[in-house]
Amino acid sequence: MDLQTAAGIVPLLGWAVHGGILTRRLATARRDPLTGLHTRAGWTARTEHLIRRRPTAAVLLVDLDHFKTLNDTHGHAAGDAALIATADRLRTWCGHNGTAGRLGGDEFVAVVQELAAADLDALTAALHRPLLYAGMSLLLSASVGVCPIADLPVRLLTNALATADAAMYAAKGRGRRGSRSSR
Repeated sequence: MDLQTAAGIVPLLGWAVHGGILTRRLATARRDPLTGLHTRAGWTARTEHLIRRRPTAAVLLVDLDHFKTLNDTHGHAAGDAALIATADRLRTWCGHNGTAGRLGGDEFVAVVQELAAADLDALTAALHRPLLYAGMSLLLSASVGVCPIADLPVRLLTNALATADAAMYAAKGRGRRGSRSSR
């Protein structure tokens, strides 16, 4: 290879490396570093695509109950373990049927292509399983709000999130450890 050809290839290689680094940074920014779930931006893009294509989809909001007490009593490492366990349980429950994300703190979100009552019961049971941590069994509980997309007059993600949020707070109002659909 002559010097002139090599001089032309070097900048191209530099741009290729730079592009790879930017791609990895963007992917990292769309994933929560603690749980590995999608962040709000990554989850939103996937969810908007899914709800446009699947009128049977449902949006869920999940909020851990008494998370501050768990953190204060057992420490932040225990709180992190609870967040990771919740993320793993939500991810497993979604499977290939949907996508899970972490909005921040102890708030999670999911979208699934279809949702049956038995599916919601399975999620609630999974989220309420105790967590074995440092030789202790930590009780976990979560409130879940659900919004079937088909129930919305205008099928927008913002509307689904607002409806699921109201349903989640209604579940919390019933004494926590529950789930509630907007229906």
